[in-house]
Amino acid sequence: MSQSAQSACFHCSLPIPNGAQFESELDGQQRRFCCPGCQAVAETIYQSGLDGFYQFRSQSSARPDLETLQRNYLAYDLPQLQQEFVTPVAAAEEGAQLQAQFLIEGITCAACVWLIEHHLSAIDGVVSVAVNAATGRAKVRWRATAIKLSEILSAVATIGYRFTPATEDHNQQRLQQERRLGLMRIAVAGFGMMQVGMVAVAIYAGASGEWLSYWRWISLIIATPVVLFSARPFFTAAWRALKNRHLVMDVPVCIAIAFAYTASVWATLTQTGEVYFDSVSMFTFFLLLGRYFEMSTRHGNQFGMTRMAQLLPLTATRLQQDDCVADGEGDSSGRELVPLRALSAGDRVMVAEGETVPCDGVVMAGQSRVDESLLTGEAHPINKSVGASVVAGSSNLDSPLTIEVTAVGANTTLSAIESLVDSAGDSKPKQVILADRLASWFVAAVLLISAVTGYLWYLREPSHALWVVLSVLVVTCPCALSLATPTAHAAALSRLRREGLLIINSDTFAALAKITHIVFDKTGTLTVGQPQVTQVDSLGEVPSEKALAIIASLERDSKHPIAKAFAPWQNQISAVDVRNAPSAGVSGVVDGCRYFFGRPEYVAQAAGLKTLPEPTAQDASASLTAFARAGELLAWVALADATRDSARPVVDLAKQAGLTCVLLSGDQPDTVAQVADQLAIADCRGRCLPEHKLAAVQSMQAEGKVVLMVGDGINDVPVLSGADVSVAMSSATDLARTKADALLLAGDLTLLVRAQRFAKKLQRTIKQNLLWALAYNGLALPLAVLGLIPPWAAAIGMSASSLVVVINALRLSRASV
Repeated sequence: MSQSAQSACFHCSLPIPNGAQFESELDGQQRRFCCPGCQAVAETIYQSGLDGFYQFRSQSSARPDLETLQRNYLAYDLPQLQQEFVTPVAAAEEGAQLQAQFLIEGITCAACVWLIEHHLSAIDGVVSVAVNAATGRAKVRWRATAIKLSEILSAVATIGYRFTPATEDHNQQRLQQERRLGLMRIAVAGFGMMQVGMVAVAIYAGASGEWLSYWRWISLIIATPVVLFSARPFFTAAWRALKNRHLVMDVPVCIAIAFAYTASVWATLTQTGEVYFDSVSMFTFFLLLGRYFEMSTRHGNQFGMTRMAQLLPLTATRLQQDDCVADGEGDSSGRELVPLRALSAGDRVMVAEGETVPCDGVVMAGQSRVDESLLTGEAHPINKSVGASVVAGSSNLDSPLTIEVTAVGANTTLSAIESLVDSAGDSKPKQVILADRLASWFVAAVLLISAVTGYLWYLREPSHALWVVLSVLVVTCPCALSLATPTAHAAALSRLRREGLLIINSDTFAALAKITHIVFDKTGTLTVGQPQVTQVDSLGEVPSEKALAIIASLERDSKHPIAKAFAPWQNQISAVDVRNAPSAGVSGVVDGCRYFFGRPEYVAQAAGLKTLPEPTAQDASASLTAFARAGELLAWVALADATRDSARPVVDLAKQAGLTCVLLSGDQPDTVAQVADQLAIADCRGRCLPEHKLAAVQSMQAEGKVVLMVGDGINDVPVLSGADVSVAMSSATDLARTKADALLLAGDLTLLVRAQRFAKKLQRTIKQNLLWALAYNGLALPLAVLGLIPPWAAAIGMSASSLVVVINALRLSRASV
């Protein structure tokens, strides 16, 4: 676009002053701006993938006030932009809180994580900051009434980093840019290393006089781009760390490069002393090569699940409410193609064979197989028929399905899993924190040792002092020490996720490796969680079918597995004033009369019944529930729930591993005992209220036992919180998920025992990495101090030690579970 073609500012539409030269290429077109503030805001919007703002805004944007607002990040205060990536969280006493995830530009090591977290945490209004060095992401929570988002982003910029919204498109652009720039730096350093190396042959061969000066100048010209361009990331990271009074591993590297280059330039200008241009170029090349391999490993080791924006379709086929027939087909005239965001709970959509399910929902018509492997790790498709639940992101394989929407967007199971995965990556194990602290102290020790070594060598042999100091600075850089633990944890998280176990808290691994007891809930855990009504013994004037319809109305909005047993009788009767008694039962008013359903003890007390008549004979494997109204027992309802296919194998596998299995359930003791006998579990207890389960686990812990608890209901929340390791089933309630350390996405319970073995393997790998890192530095440091390692060899050794740690950790991503 020519200047004459655009006389108004692209951002604020104000006239562009004469002589103003503020231009940027946005979306393939050259845009002009009236001031650098408008230019910075527009560039930020486009770089964040939010260029749709300019298409949909109703009026021109205001010109940024550079005196009062941070001009580079002012756009992020706009509600139109924040709704794309900022999420409200639960309101606190201090005021409503907001949360967002960002990609970090400029992060190089674990020390960068420490710097960003401490800098932002000290700002009033910032509630929490979690930075993940492995993924280059940051999760920030702040109080909207205390600080603006632009102020947070500006605060990050003041210490040399840049935050941008963690959209998938921008993430891919960032990764591609990092790889491209990394290869360019390596190419320049590699070319310089080879050319300076060739020139160094002439110098070392005995060149003198004018020829020596000539070759030195040639070396200076070739090595300068290596220092100024290729080595720039080291200097940038070191400078911002020193400005904030913190030592990072790039500090000794930069000192080595700067000293060697400066000394060589001085020797070239004065034609005295030795030059080290070849060493500078060589260890810059090898350092960059090692960093590039680490970066590639970090990128490749990120969570393998495709982001939600790529998984879900952009549109969905919405049906009119009367456009469903029994076979799932419908009249095409009653269909409309709508954007995914236009869907809401209660809508009905048609998902054809081969299409991706766009939302969470319930099948209303049709029958098909659905592939949920991306979410659960389950390799085989699952049959879905009327009444079955489906999740967003799964694939419909065989025939069309009509689905009633229950959740869309951020409320879907897929989105919840993404949030849990992000939390898993953001959580920082104590081992990682300890390694970061150790690395920081190690850098300080290296600088001190280098100074002492340089002084002693200067007194003994001044000509060797400089390169000995360079070797000490480079060879002992604690990259391997900082990478030892987080790389192994990231590989383990990814491997278990592919198997179907999502670790939410990284500290779980340490406890998981030490467990001695596995405590199971019954319904929905050892059983499939889909009880069926096997018998109805009507005792009053209410017929069995009507009793089931009333119970279905009471259980309509319940997420307890028992509620699914009454799905065939739903929508026949409406209940009001429904009240839930956790782990006991439910009550509600139908036609002016309050009914009670649940455990016999609860029903007897709630309905005012002193005694309950004995039920007729029933299957001992069924759970007996009562249905009553005030002063009258109306029916006994027997519910049976099949055990999972993996229930008996997990008990057998646990015994082989020396683990003890315990069954704690709120069901009747006879039913619990029969299930325990079927699964060969010796320790079982029935009629356990939530406090009873928690007390049982705490009793085991008091005896020195390490307990893993597996559950899925609201009544399991207290014991999930109290156990050493807690695992929630994929069908668990939202509250149970938030209190769990891990989520079993697949239905295979044997994964729990296999994960325990895998956790032990992880701990061995971490110990191997730490032992290698410490042994390498312990061996290399004395050799470097004695002058036995030249600078180029020090660079190779440091890079090789880091790669050994990374490669050893990556074995976990391919190890068997």
